[in-house]
Amino acid sequence: MSGILYLVATPIGNLGDFSPRAVDTLQQVDFIAAEDTRVSLKLLNHFGIKRQLISYHEHNQAAAGPAIVERLLGGESCALVTDAGMPAISDPGEGLVRLAAESGIEVQAIPGCCAAIAALAVSGLPTGRFTFEGFLSMNKKSRREHLQSLKNEKRTMIFHEAPHKLPSTLKDFAETFGADRPMTLSRELTKLHEETMRCTVGEAIAHYEEHTPRGEYVLIISGAPEEDEETGLTMEDAVARVLSLRENGLRMKEAVKQAAEETGFPKNELYNAALAAE
Repeated sequence: MSGILYLVATPIGNLGDFSPRAVDTLQQVDFIAAEDTRVSLKLLNHFGIKRQLISYHEHNQAAAGPAIVERLLGGESCALVTDAGMPAISDPGEGLVRLAAESGIEVQAIPGCCAAIAALAVSGLPTGRFTFEGFLSMNKKSRREHLQSLKNEKRTMIFHEAPHKLPSTLKDFAETFGADRPMTLSRELTKLHEETMRCTVGEAIAHYEEHTPRGEYVLIISGAPEEDEETGLTMEDAVARVLSLRENGLRMKEAVKQAAEETGFPKNELYNAALAAE
């Protein structure tokens, strides 16, 4: 019988947030796989936990992942931890969970702190629907494509960002979403200097032109505003859009469907009007 892979969330700052269940789990597993063994050793020492500690991170996961799965299949149990927060979320642990699942190994989450959810909760922005976007790529082309894909996103967006990259990221936000888009910047969550700044993108840019960013940030960006029901478009405008799409190679049904979604006119009426205009 195979062992269990436990995903144990660790504190993102305040050690008081580490749950009794998490402590019990780490004390009972056969070994612990950590993103940085030096960081995790401090946590284990604080709670008096003595278990074998092995390394599992972005640069060794290709070899370490299968080795951990082999031990799990042999009946040992393993706890996966990161430096802070929930393993496998925007984290190499995702790959280990996939390997375990493919091998029929049971995976259990021991929930706890998550910086993204904590920042969203205190943002004051809509929380009913949101999208987690993690860290933006350092590659300019990939970064631009990522942000452009979110230009019309209506859900609240969550990003992580390092302090040294914050000013350039805010400028990219202004270019994509506009300087008036509401946002919040949360840093040092659960720590002594915890701070959440509520502002617009433009105000954040101005603030950090005069202040040096410090600590890891969670950026919460309001989604694009809902369009007014009254678009001001006429049926002639909608038909013109259909004909334009037809000129770009779309079949009539496809062009009508897209134009109807864009303009709000009924597909049947638009189809008949477009046929008459062609």
